[in-house]
Amino acid sequence: MNSQLLIPMVLYLVAVFALAIYSRREGKKSQGFLNEYLLGNRSMGGFVLAMTLAATYASASSFIGGPGAAYKMGLGWVLLAMIQLPAAWLTLGVLGKKFAIESRRHNALTLNDMLYARYKNRAVVIFASLALLLAFFGTMVVQFVGGARLLQTVTGLSYMHGLMLFALTVGIYTTIGGFRAVVMTDTVQGIMMIIGTIALLVGIVHAGGSIGEMMTELHAIDPALITPYGPDEFLSQPFMLSFWVLVCFGVIGLPHAAVRCMSYKSSGSLHKGMVISTAMVAFLMLGMHLAGALGRAIVPDVANPDQIMPTLMMTVLPPVVAGVFLAGPMAAIMSTIDSQLIQASATLLKDLYLNYINPNADRQPEIERKLPTLSLWVTGIFSLLVFVAATNPPDMIIWLNLLAFGGMQAVFLWPLVLGLYWKGATSGGAMASMLTGLGSYAGLSTFKPDMAGVHAIVPSLLISLVAFVTVSLLQARKPQTANAV
Repeated sequence: MNSQLLIPMVLYLVAVFALAIYSRREGKKSQGFLNEYLLGNRSMGGFVLAMTLAATYASASSFIGGPGAAYKMGLGWVLLAMIQLPAAWLTLGVLGKKFAIESRRHNALTLNDMLYARYKNRAVVIFASLALLLAFFGTMVVQFVGGARLLQTVTGLSYMHGLMLFALTVGIYTTIGGFRAVVMTDTVQGIMMIIGTIALLVGIVHAGGSIGEMMTELHAIDPALITPYGPDEFLSQPFMLSFWVLVCFGVIGLPHAAVRCMSYKSSGSLHKGMVISTAMVAFLMLGMHLAGALGRAIVPDVANPDQIMPTLMMTVLPPVVAGVFLAGPMAAIMSTIDSQLIQASATLLKDLYLNYINPNADRQPEIERKLPTLSLWVTGIFSLLVFVAATNPPDMIIWLNLLAFGGMQAVFLWPLVLGLYWKGATSGGAMASMLTGLGSYAGLSTFKPDMAGVHAIVPSLLISLVAFVTVSLLQARKPQTANAV
């Protein structure tokens, strides 16, 4: 194990824990544990908003799984990845201002608080909470596997030892600092991602001689690697169009991204965040996936595509610089999973325990004092369950990540967007949308009927949209008690 390789990583982890401790101290000055722990007192500025949104969106799939797919599929997957470019802009643009105004008006601390404020229906909130926990479980398994494989490839540790080290690191700093620690570390992590991406691209071009030489080498390996459609024309036009729904438009329905729209401090912060986050997502998606595709020319034989990024790092970069890059993908993974851990904790503690199991708990002084300890236990137990599931990893993590992404979008997209912008939306419509969306997505993903290259998310969202509108119009004929927000 090269000590020079690990020095930047160790320094990075020290900085993460220092920020978590600082955030905890700052949080004690605020009024109300839940408002601080879940939303950081809604105090994010534009730069921090941009960095936390982009860092949360860029995950193990972006730094490990996506480049692994580009390594296998070639430049066509790089083109496919750039569909994600407007994702952050769409999330802040569609949800941003209205979401923030309504969350403050209803004192909503979680996504499900917003759903209840809009639909006044407990069944909607409970179903959304359970679906969120299930989907987050799948995406967090992806992050744990990505972190463990990164440490395994670079340090020489076994997969299990890498998994244990990663799980302990993320679990501890998330429970220490809460949302404020998450967004502050996301800022540091975003900077590390940019530095790591630049370093790796420069190293790859230097090792490969030139872009032209690497293209020639890719053509020699398989001419399909430099076409838009990839080997066996896997990347068909219908697949690309449906991928735009899955990783761009549908991102509006991702709970851990939507909650960022509740926590910034001003309209100026929102507008600044839209510009910076879009630029950052564009740079990271292009840089990382291009590195994966070009890496095939330098390291043509890798046992597992998910190992291409750490393998490239050790091949083309000096040890100290490679250590900086190691912190880059580690930052991407950690910045996603810490956000999801906070949301999972919020769902279990706030949406289910405080709202339904013990609704008067937050007004009882002795229970209020116990909330920090309860949040620690909730986060720790959920992390342990994810750790156990990650001990048996899939071959390529990107497919599991996309499956969980689609599940969240099928449940949350229309209840969020139509709930904000359509006064005729009803609780029955929201429930019908969630049930048909998740049911159709699960069925299509399981049985995989021939849909001419169209991804399952497209018909699932269409079915759930029709169900939402139809049931809402039928329910609107009856007297309604729930008012649009």
